[in-house]
Amino acid sequence: MILGTAALILAFLSMEFMAWSTHKYVMHGFLWNVHRDHHQPTGKRFQRNDLFFLIFAVPSWLCVMLGMIYQAPFSIGFGLGIALYGMVYFLVHDVLIHRRFKWFDKTQNRYFKAIRKAHKVHHKKQHKEDGECFGMLIVPRKYFRL
Repeated sequence: MILGTAALILAFLSMEFMAWSTHKYVMHGFLWNVHRDHHQPTGKRFQRNDLFFLIFAVPSWLCVMLGMIYQAPFSIGFGLGIALYGMVYFLVHDVLIHRRFKWFDKTQNRYFKAIRKAHKVHHKKQHKEDGECFGMLIVPRKYFRL
């Protein structure tokens, strides 16, 4: 139980850095063609960019499934940590920031406002070059002051 919980926490915390590097070097790199419609919206409800969840969902599922098969609590916890981060990412990115669902439109929370500001700066760039603020949950201090 302790090993699984430790793995869940480790995976969740590590995912912010994994998401940052994937966003910067993969999405704004060689897979820009898939990510582009997120920065240059087409007006469609679903974007090609939505396929990126598979980059993290498949390893999460494999960790949980194989952990269950081989009774490996660390693997199960790690997979659940990735999945938990995915749920938080969806709530922050798609619900809070991009408001694909109007669940948290009236929030006045300083942290949530800072996340929105940082992401807005990220989206000022319509192209893959010269981007900034690639993370999601760790927000530079300057966005709390603006």
